[in-house]
Amino acid sequence: MLVHQILKSKGDARVITVAPGTSVAEAAQILAERRIGGLVVSEDGTSVVGIISERDIVRSLALRGAVCLDEKVEQMMTRNPVSCSKSETADSVLERMTNGRFRHMPVVEGDELVGIVTIGDVVKARIDELAMEKDALEGMIMGH
Repeated sequence: MLVHQILKSKGDARVITVAPGTSVAEAAQILAERRIGGLVVSEDGTSVVGIISERDIVRSLALRGAVCLDEKVEQMMTRNPVSCSKSETADSVLERMTNGRFRHMPVVEGDELVGIVTIGDVVKARIDELAMEKDALEGMIMGH
């Protein structure tokens, strides 16, 4: 399965972004309201300068306390996050996410943000793919 198929199955491919100057508190509010785990950091909504996740915020809170909520996203974000293209396979994306120990990957074509995939999206796609293969094999064995 390819990344573009995963994006298509997600439906609304609009990626929620925040500007680097957004407060960490505001980013946390957006994450909570949208029930998502990560935000792409972008100056213009199409370029990717970083990513900030719930994990980043929680770790900072644990180490430094609530003072980090007043900081700007650009102070906490992961700069130049690993990204993928729509033509990459789910397996290659899953491998990079697992090896890098991150859960959100921007999808970029050229220099433009076109989507985001999560480890959950990729695992679901892979499970769906395996279920289809299983059904096809069972059909062949049963002679259908």
